[in-house]
Amino acid sequence: MKKILSYLRDHIRTDFHLATYILVAIFLVTTIVINYWLDFEDSIIDSYYGQPVYFLWYFLFYSFAYFGTVLLMAVDPANRAFLKNKLFWVISLAGMGILALDGGFYFQQPIAESVPYVLQNYTLKILNNVYSLFTILLPLLIIYLTISDRSTGFYGITNLKTDWRPYVYMLLIMAPLIAAASFGPDFQEDYPSYPDTLAHKYIGVPKWITVLLFELVYGWDFVATEWIFRGFLVIGMASVMGHRAVLPMVVTYAFLHYGKPLGETIGSVFGGYILGVIALRTGSIWGGIAIHLGVAWLMEIAAFLQKIAK
Repeated sequence: MKKILSYLRDHIRTDFHLATYILVAIFLVTTIVINYWLDFEDSIIDSYYGQPVYFLWYFLFYSFAYFGTVLLMAVDPANRAFLKNKLFWVISLAGMGILALDGGFYFQQPIAESVPYVLQNYTLKILNNVYSLFTILLPLLIIYLTISDRSTGFYGITNLKTDWRPYVYMLLIMAPLIAAASFGPDFQEDYPSYPDTLAHKYIGVPKWITVLLFELVYGWDFVATEWIFRGFLVIGMASVMGHRAVLPMVVTYAFLHYGKPLGETIGSVFGGYILGVIALRTGSIWGGIAIHLGVAWLMEIAAFLQKIAK
C-alpha cells in the first residue's frame, strides 16, 4: 500500500494544476448530472442500437469526453505542447475509434438468435464478453505494429515485473466489504452475472462447466477494459503526453460507466485515477487487471454463496 501511495503522491506533485483539476472536475460533475437527468446513453444513444449510426454516436460520445478534457487541460501552458504533435491526434483518434467499435458493436445479437432458443440467453452473455477480442485486442495489435512506440511493450501487458503484494492487500480489504454488500437486495438482483439457464442440460454437461466457461469470459472482458484504458490510453499515450495521459483517460472511463448505477460511475472516477497512475508509474497493467478481476470474481462468489444459502 505504501508503494501505491507513493505513486499517487509523486504523480500529484508532478501533474497537479489547480485550475486544470477544478475545470475537469466541473466538466465531470456537469456531464454526470446531465447524463443521469436525461438518461442520455440509455434513452438516446441506445435508441440507435442495431443501426450503423450507433458507432458514430459512440465515437462522438467518447471523443467529447477525451478531447473535452484535453482542451480544458490546455488552460495550463505546460499541457499544450503535445497538441502540436500529429502522433497524438492519430493515436488518440484511433483510441476513440476502438471505443466506438466496442461500444457500438451489436452483431452478437443476431448470432445469439440463430442458436436454439434454450441456448440464446447463455450464448448472448458469452458473446457480450468475448467480442472485445475483435473490437479491442485486434485493433490494438494493428496500431501497435504500425504506428506506436514499441519500446514500452504491448501497452503494459508484456511487462510482467509486478509486485503483487499491494494488490493482495487491497483485495483483502475489499473482501469483507463485498461480503457485507452481498446481503443487499440490489446486489442480489444484479449478481451473479451468470445467466441461470438450462444451457447445461441442453448441451449435456454438468452445470459447473457452463458456469466456469461464463466466468472465464466474464473475466476476459475486464482484461480488455484495462488494456484499452490503462494500457493504450495511459501507457500508449504517455509516449506523446507523458504524465498528462491520466486525466483524459479518467474522464473517458467515467463515460464508459454512464448508464450504470450512479455510485459505480462516481467510483470509476477515483478507481480510474488510481489505476491510471499505477499503470503510468509501473508501465504495466497487471495490477489493474488483478484488482478488476479480483473484485469482479469476489462479487460473483459472494452472490453464488447467497443463492446457496437461500
